[in-house]
Amino acid sequence: MNFEEIKNDEQQYMMHTYGRFNTALVKGKGASAVDSEGKEYIDFTSGIGVNSLGYCDEGWVKAVSSQAATLQHISNLYYSPLQTEVSKKLCKLTGMEKVFLCNSGAEANECAIKIARKYSFDKYGEGRQKIITLINSFHGRTVTTLAATGQDVFHNFFFPFTEGFDYVTANDTDDLKAHISDDVCAVFIELVQGEGGVMPLSEDFVRTAADICKEKDILLMIDEVQTGISRTGTFFCYQQYGIEPDVVTSAKGLGGGLPIGACISGKKTAGVMTAGTHGTTFGGNPIACAGANEVLSRVSTKEFLDEVRAKGDYIREKLSAMPNVKEIRGKGLMIGIVTEKDNAKDVAGRCVENGLLILTAKNLLRLLPPLTISYEEIDKGLSILKSVMEV
Repeated sequence: MNFEEIKNDEQQYMMHTYGRFNTALVKGKGASAVDSEGKEYIDFTSGIGVNSLGYCDEGWVKAVSSQAATLQHISNLYYSPLQTEVSKKLCKLTGMEKVFLCNSGAEANECAIKIARKYSFDKYGEGRQKIITLINSFHGRTVTTLAATGQDVFHNFFFPFTEGFDYVTANDTDDLKAHISDDVCAVFIELVQGEGGVMPLSEDFVRTAADICKEKDILLMIDEVQTGISRTGTFFCYQQYGIEPDVVTSAKGLGGGLPIGACISGKKTAGVMTAGTHGTTFGGNPIACAGANEVLSRVSTKEFLDEVRAKGDYIREKLSAMPNVKEIRGKGLMIGIVTEKDNAKDVAGRCVENGLLILTAKNLLRLLPPLTISYEEIDKGLSILKSVMEV
């Protein structure tokens, strides 16, 4: 099928829930993709931070293909060595205690919300169920995770939303303290707000939140769906802040391209969820776990993390010399670019026309390239970006 045929079928048979760029990708390798017309692109998006090892990495393909030919699904009524391997690796890499495997970031966040409310109910009874999140946050698209998301634009159409969330201004410790009350059970934050504009939280704000939570027995929960799995230069971003969260959520890059999420509990919350209190049909699917095990074995070494930070620094240095760049934000290979002309969406569209896939968030450009991207691929992509920014 050519592009127009694909586009026409999409218009006829699919719900129009996405604003798509005018290309249909059909294959890829590393950080390079090819569309239905044979045009090549450098990919600075990795499927919105999902393809952590790039397209069709040989080790990942072998692990996934081998598992697909061995056992594709068994349900969670039976033990799975692949599930336990993923969970063990996550616990060893974080020092945390227990893992619930699911299919997405929204599902992982739903699990975290349930843990927070059950922990408080078990210990204090009814009436202590409020969860504080941040203005400009993003936690998912289910009715509950939309309610947790601190952006008014998402709080529409789907009424009634789940109750029990309150929102504070990021990096404003006074606002945080003002919202702490006897009915609060958790503080749930992203350490770099991705969809909210690649906005890192300050160390002072995060440590203040951690201290308040510890003092008042409020759970500190960190949404690492976009920042985790080595994206920001440490395995999880919270490891750069010197804190010990009670719950961490993960997804996106964990599976390397397959749907998998994880909700990870610390010592305080390890025993909260018991048989029958939560579950999933597909969570911890053997094929997805095979992909995750390959990712985890590759991205967590010191050498790999050093390389992620070095590539991030290299990209930022090159960006700082480009025209139309007002501000650069983020950590590691999670990078936001505020443009002087406030024309991020126009730039992103023209980048696609010129062979570069790039993201936007709010009014800025967003880069989430594969963690394995080569310097040659980086230079090629940045060259296209520079040519577009010069116009």
